[in-house]
Amino acid sequence: MRRPHPEVPAAGQESVWDYPRPPRVEPVAARVTIRLGGELIADTRGAVRVLETSHPPVYYLPIADLVPGALVDASGSSFCEFKGAARYFDVHGGGIVAAGAGWNYPEPSRGFEVLADRVAVYAGPMDACTVDGEVVVAQPGGFYGGWVTSSVVGPFKGVPGSIGW
Repeated sequence: MRRPHPEVPAAGQESVWDYPRPPRVEPVAARVTIRLGGELIADTRGAVRVLETSHPPVYYLPIADLVPGALVDASGSSFCEFKGAARYFDVHGGGIVAAGAGWNYPEPSRGFEVLADRVAVYAGPMDACTVDGEVVVAQPGGFYGGWVTSSVVGPFKGVPGSIGW
């Protein structure tokens, strides 16, 4: 297993290698938006982010801040050792369906209760996800849901060779 060499953050940046494990949840003061199918399907200043070693932040938006019909229950589930059992959603917008692109923890583990009425969305299938106007880049790999902005440096879990990090 190749050990990662953390990038040195510049002023105003964070290294994902300084994030904790187990992860922590913190409020976000930024405006967070999601567009799909040419439509704005989410716009909030009520997001929180989950920070975990080697991962870019995962943003969780209040479900109530997505347009009606943007989330439709989907099949599948997963389990996080820290947050608990997740359920999945198909994300709808502008006639486009991003299958299984959203998830939440309806009964999260202790310490993550704030996630119960919030949803995270994979950035890759969306037209754009933004944090204070900056378009995010999806975390590498097909499983992880972090959002990469200019304020975080890696390397990020999900790149080739990172399976053992």
